[in-house]
Amino acid sequence: MKILVTGANGFVGNALVTQLLADKYEVMGTVRSQVAILPDGGQILFIPDIAEQVDWNTILEGIDVVIHTVARAHVMKERISDPLEEFRKINVNATLALAKASAKIGVKQFIFLSSIGVNGNNNSAPFTERDEACPHDLYAVSKLEAELELQALAANSKMDVTIIRPPLIYGPKAPGNFSSLIHWVTKNIPLPLGAIHNLRSLVALDNLVSFIIHCIDHPKAVNEVFLITDGEDVSTTTLLRKVANAFGKKPNLIPVPVGLMIFMAKLVGKGDLATRLFGSLQVDSSKARELLGWKPIITMDEQLKKTAEAYLRK
Repeated sequence: MKILVTGANGFVGNALVTQLLADKYEVMGTVRSQVAILPDGGQILFIPDIAEQVDWNTILEGIDVVIHTVARAHVMKERISDPLEEFRKINVNATLALAKASAKIGVKQFIFLSSIGVNGNNNSAPFTERDEACPHDLYAVSKLEAELELQALAANSKMDVTIIRPPLIYGPKAPGNFSSLIHWVTKNIPLPLGAIHNLRSLVALDNLVSFIIHCIDHPKAVNEVFLITDGEDVSTTTLLRKVANAFGKKPNLIPVPVGLMIFMAKLVGKGDLATRLFGSLQVDSSKARELLGWKPIITMDEQLKKTAEAYLRK
């Protein structure tokens, strides 16, 4: 079976290509950089800007499954006058162009990596696939729009679509917020995060890759949406302690009242950061386990240990 992975040198894409090749799939990966390197056996395809017009017909010849990981993700300091339209260029328009070309040429399955942000950014009860979508930012809005377009395409073509909404993904070389956590812990920076009692679902990179591959050509993954997690919810305080333990560090956590920190964060315009640090976001991934028979292949502590080892080697 021949697989096309977009964003093959990204955080998720590279790990996915590595495992697909280990599992003896034939893999082609799209990359933006001409100096990108894929594991031995992976075929590299240079596409500098997937939002531009791409001749997918030639590229998709002989491809059985497309796994689409490319996205314009969260931008911490947005400088675009119309950020939603900028998100749509890649997350909606480019996605749909690839999907339509895939359906037309006869690709069997299109696996789309979406985001739990489509459900929301905090909750009092775990999110499920049955919940009404409530995207909390423009990135999540664009992901939902792409999902709806893909579902409509699947309903009017022979190509199956599988949509996966992960929460925060952690593992070696993780970008964004998780990278910041590692920086804080390894530098022994005092953190006023020692008394947080929220619960947040995460997904280890190895578990996400395992689930994506599990969905390939699975008859019960056809035209379904899946929420995927480790099944081990933790508080922000517990996560920081686990990260510190993985690095052989003692966490430098100060128990400051959460209410005070939320008040201060809002005063300085960091309300969204406060929500991520102090709010709960639980995800029910029982559908993936019960419908597809999938199980996590790694625990949180094991993935954090692998992350620390990779970080220290670097």
